[in-house]
Amino acid sequence: MFGLFSLFYPWGFLVQIAAVIHFWRRRPEGFWIFVIFFGGFIGATAYLLVEALPDVSLLRDGFQRIGRRSRIETLEAQVSDNPSVGNYEELGELLFDQKEFARAREVFTLALAARSDSLYTFYNRARSSIELGDHPAAIPDLEYVVTHDPKFDFYRAAGLLADASALAGQLDRADALFAEVMLHSSTAETLYNYAHFLKLRGRREEAREWTEKLLAKQRSLPRYMVRRERPWFRKGKSLLKELSAG
Repeated sequence: MFGLFSLFYPWGFLVQIAAVIHFWRRRPEGFWIFVIFFGGFIGATAYLLVEALPDVSLLRDGFQRIGRRSRIETLEAQVSDNPSVGNYEELGELLFDQKEFARAREVFTLALAARSDSLYTFYNRARSSIELGDHPAAIPDLEYVVTHDPKFDFYRAAGLLADASALAGQLDRADALFAEVMLHSSTAETLYNYAHFLKLRGRREEAREWTEKLLAKQRSLPRYMVRRERPWFRKGKSLLKELSAG
């Protein structure tokens, strides 16, 4: 027995520490913290295999960020000599991926000044405005997109228009927009945004029902999709607590 303990010491503690750090950063299902602490080396190893191993892809994302930065610098030099729509659009998308939303919006505006009929550019400028918390600015761009293609990005543009309208204080309009969107979209993002809108509207029971639908969706999705949509499920849990406390 002592020999087995010696085999795992001090690696067992190091594995547990690594598991706790990952749990704190990624916030998966709460039961894992008990598995990590009470399961010792085996529990922490199981956690890392199930939850942390898929995050190895984040290392690839890190390398991609380095590549994006290099490409951004190249495009910034190119647009000085060749301010083409294509260069502006690519630069804006790269800046958006780098979470430089203010600069991305500026570049998308320059692209639209040269070519004002690109739905993707209007859409990306709207998304940049949303990330900046400037929902009124996002509305005209999303209106343009949805008017020309109501199904754009699998109804996500329409859902964002409804949410932006709600957050801009246009609650009656958002109500009508969400009524249409919810007939076609059941993504985690849309479910959360609709539940949050219902809370703003004072329809707390309906908000609770839609939040519960969101959290039920978490149990039915494949694991890789749960990981991708985790921020919305986390927001849903917080919203449900607020609604229950009220």
